[in-house]
Amino acid sequence: MGNSHSPSSSTDPRFTSASRAFTQKELEDLKSLFQSLAAQSQSNGKYISPSVFQAHFEIHGPLGERLFDLVTQQRKDHQLTFEDLVIAKGTYEKGTKDEIEEFIYQLLDVNGDGILGRSDLESALVAIFDHIFKGDNSESKSGSSKDNVGIFLDAAVFTKHNEGTEECMSFQEFRSWCTILPSVRKFLGSLLLPPDPGRPGSQVPRLLHWENIDSNMMLLRKEFAWHIRGALSQHELEEWKLLYHSSFNGLSFNTFFGNISSDEGPTVLIIKDKEGYIYGGYASEPWERHGDFYGDMKSFLFQLYPKAAFFRPTGANTNLQWCAANFSSDNIPNGIGFGGQANHFGLFLSSSFEQGHTFSCTTFGSPCLSKTNKIQPEVIECWGVVTQRAEQDKHDALKGSVLERFKEDRHMLNLVGLANSSE
Repeated sequence: MGNSHSPSSSTDPRFTSASRAFTQKELEDLKSLFQSLAAQSQSNGKYISPSVFQAHFEIHGPLGERLFDLVTQQRKDHQLTFEDLVIAKGTYEKGTKDEIEEFIYQLLDVNGDGILGRSDLESALVAIFDHIFKGDNSESKSGSSKDNVGIFLDAAVFTKHNEGTEECMSFQEFRSWCTILPSVRKFLGSLLLPPDPGRPGSQVPRLLHWENIDSNMMLLRKEFAWHIRGALSQHELEEWKLLYHSSFNGLSFNTFFGNISSDEGPTVLIIKDKEGYIYGGYASEPWERHGDFYGDMKSFLFQLYPKAAFFRPTGANTNLQWCAANFSSDNIPNGIGFGGQANHFGLFLSSSFEQGHTFSCTTFGSPCLSKTNKIQPEVIECWGVVTQRAEQDKHDALKGSVLERFKEDRHMLNLVGLANSSE
């Protein structure tokens, strides 16, 4: 079957069409990958076995079995050929948005019965969490892995019913679910890419906090950080550092500003209210006192508990960030917020940090983020997002300053004739 794997000898029109999506170098690389995995499968170079496939791409369990089934075009012969690999990657990675999402929709039907039910989605989410947080023995304070899966599962809408009693998700409902859970969408869209730390949807920011604060006090656990991270670009991956925590610093607007004043990058604001709901906003611009809305279209709102969701700017208006202090007019409420309009924000905390509100708003297309419109904060956190670009700028600035000091020192030594005395 060796020669039959070459593009020129295959008669499958799907293979011929898929091959055109790749450069010659990409096809050669795919060929090398296939040959390596086929050798491990002890198939005389003819095919890849399910176990070798799942081990290489690091997708196991029902989701891994379903992925293998789809890649082999559901032949049930447990043999993945070179043609299968090219056709699958051509569709799954090089296809249109509709083709890719149709593939993922079928992938989530782990039972393979043509119905995407709640149990299918739960199995897939368990596999995702097992992959991303494997080897992480720290137990989240909110409970078990089942709780973590639940916040993503509860964001799904099921309106169809199969012949039994299980709820089912339509394709449009699936697409809506992907929109509010970009981290899940990124992960599911990259399963045939090399399973390295750079695979989209697999990255979790490194969370840096003070040594004298109990990590169990923090709202931002790894699962939440992964969820928020899914909406951000690659350079915002590296690490997030805790800037303010109300349980440690007190519910104080002034302390909040004092703690974040030295940080000029984006921030993640998280609130847990007395109803037990957890939510917040990503501020792409530094918090600075203004008398009106400001910011850019990179800001967004999110929910973390009891369900996870994410809300990007819709473009309906530019009422993105709000930060006001010491204004006496009722038309300029003192505090920080996101979206909506003055006194009717998508999310708002008063400058006392003792109350706030959340309403549905067109800025982000977001609903009320809590159980009620009125917010009574229990815990407020703020994290600084350390971008790769910012770290590089710091490094360059430090390097530049050292070089400049070196040049100045050499100049002074030259003036006194000592520059070469040690050479």
